[in-house]
Amino acid sequence: MNKKELARILSKLKTFEASKLELEQYQTECNIASLIVWHAYISKEIEGKKIADLGCGNGVLGIAALILGAKQVIFIDKDEDAIKLAKENLKLISKEFNRKLKAKFLTEDVIDFDEKCDLVLQNPPFGIQSQKHADRAFLVKAMESAPTIYSIHSLESKEFITKLTEEAGFKASLLEAIDFPIKRSFTFHKKEVFYVKAGIFKIERFKR
Repeated sequence: MNKKELARILSKLKTFEASKLELEQYQTECNIASLIVWHAYISKEIEGKKIADLGCGNGVLGIAALILGAKQVIFIDKDEDAIKLAKENLKLISKEFNRKLKAKFLTEDVIDFDEKCDLVLQNPPFGIQSQKHADRAFLVKAMESAPTIYSIHSLESKEFITKLTEEAGFKASLLEAIDFPIKRSFTFHKKEVFYVKAGIFKIERFKR
């Protein structure tokens, strides 16, 4: 298994037929998902770990972690259709690998999640269509839940993320700047694919 092979497997996952604007359901592309989870894997933060996928969508981040040896992944999303899709995708991958992948699914708002984990993976809403800093609730909950977080955010939010995480005793590092693709999903989208300047952030609790 390598990063390229992981992306190839993730490309088989089903995605949303119709995204919900109010939830900013923009799909995490398989190459970006594999990049994030591979970063965590080579840092020895995946194998044997309990991981939460906040706002899981179709489950691509959490499923990638399970493929690479996570002990358990908890998939959380308040959208019932997203949870259904994530379950279907996990079943698909479990069948392909012919092994049981330990997972738990919670249909709830991320703010109601109350378990402790080793790691959080997330691609929260950027706040482009919803309220500004819609990702704040995800960041706060992630820092309450785990000492290490991998998260995607608009590069314009870098200063906000840095300040918020420092106030909570965490440090945010920009691992890689990316062009996040948003495919045409709604009538106001003028292009087939629009790219948002975004970044993959690693957020870690300060060691005392």
